[in-house]
Amino acid sequence: MVFLTGTMILIGFIAIGIPIGFALGLAGIAAMYMLVPTKVVLALMSGVAFETVNSYIIVTIPMFVLMAEFLSAGGVAQDLLIACNRLMRRVRGGMAVATVLAGAVLASASGSSTASAASMTRAAYPVMRKAGYANSLTIGTISVAGTLAVMIPPSVAFVLYGLMTESSIGKLFIAGVIPGILTAAGYILTIYLIIRRRPDLGPKKELEEKLSVQSGNGRVWPIGLLILVVLGGLYTGVATPTEISALGALGALIISTATRRMDGRSFILAIGNTLRTTAMIVTIIFSAHLFGNFISFTKITDSMLGWIVETGVSPTTVMLLVVLIYLIMGMIMDQAAIIILTVPITAPLMVGLGYDVIWWGVVIIKTVEIGLVSPPMGLNVFVASGAAKVNLREGFSGVIPFLAIEFVILGLLMAFPAISLWLVG
Repeated sequence: MVFLTGTMILIGFIAIGIPIGFALGLAGIAAMYMLVPTKVVLALMSGVAFETVNSYIIVTIPMFVLMAEFLSAGGVAQDLLIACNRLMRRVRGGMAVATVLAGAVLASASGSSTASAASMTRAAYPVMRKAGYANSLTIGTISVAGTLAVMIPPSVAFVLYGLMTESSIGKLFIAGVIPGILTAAGYILTIYLIIRRRPDLGPKKELEEKLSVQSGNGRVWPIGLLILVVLGGLYTGVATPTEISALGALGALIISTATRRMDGRSFILAIGNTLRTTAMIVTIIFSAHLFGNFISFTKITDSMLGWIVETGVSPTTVMLLVVLIYLIMGMIMDQAAIIILTVPITAPLMVGLGYDVIWWGVVIIKTVEIGLVSPPMGLNVFVASGAAKVNLREGFSGVIPFLAIEFVILGLLMAFPAISLWLVG
């Protein structure tokens, strides 16, 4: 009963327009007053504040965000797209495929999905439209290509999940590699099927090939070197994720400065965007820990596990229901807020039912990825449509075919955990 009361307080705060970060903290404090003395609440508040800002691993978040912002300011996406366009110039729909490939490579050096989507829009939209692609397919392709930054490491979403569950961020990054590659392959297959079924949505083949050849030579070795440093450091264990994030940010700054595409104004903008994003995420983490303490006091996870045992509901049924709830939440809520708000409940529940915490993280991140392009709140579609000045209806119509393959891949990840855990060992 107390848990429901605290949850209703949180929903009430959100309903009246209080930002999720503040709503979580206020609801957690108000709800804890119903369970523990005032002195305990005050002690928990000071303790959580200290632990949040004193966490070494939390430095990973601003560094990966800063790396993404520097790469965006340096026009790295444009170089990647040019190189991929030349590689795929003889393939029907090659520009769309090149956008997905460039998005996958950019994801390997960027932990921010929205930054990736914005960069890809600036680089890919003009040339795809010039080649004859329909607005819907263009925005749909760019939007889903941006989501790869959520799954392919380094990923801020995996960092948040690791902080909430106190699990290895390095293992989470490694677990995301095969699902990320599988997702990119699914997008490419979808593009092929769309153009084969609806040729009018695709380009004029001769014009597309001509534009791909004329686009110039993209310099990919700097970003390739950066990816080698980031992923190589993670997989070999030479450096921690926190150290790798700092090296990645420095490498992105050097690349963007060396190419002379980042001026003082864009540098300041990148710093400002990083500060705003980091402040938002850290506030949400601090508040989520407060609300998480309230959840711990209610022992709701133990109660749910006991209820499941008593009713005889299978773990698979419970898992499917929780995933369905995540998919619904992804349509209407911010993805970072979903992870931080729900993981303290769902992760212990799934572990208690016998599921692996790393695998569950991949499943949750996959639902978050789907939410980034699901109507009505698909953030990547808003970013891509806004940057290209395209009607949102066209943008969302373009992602529908990609959502179909997303659900297929999600089903495979749930049915075969080895897909996610094979590289983890």
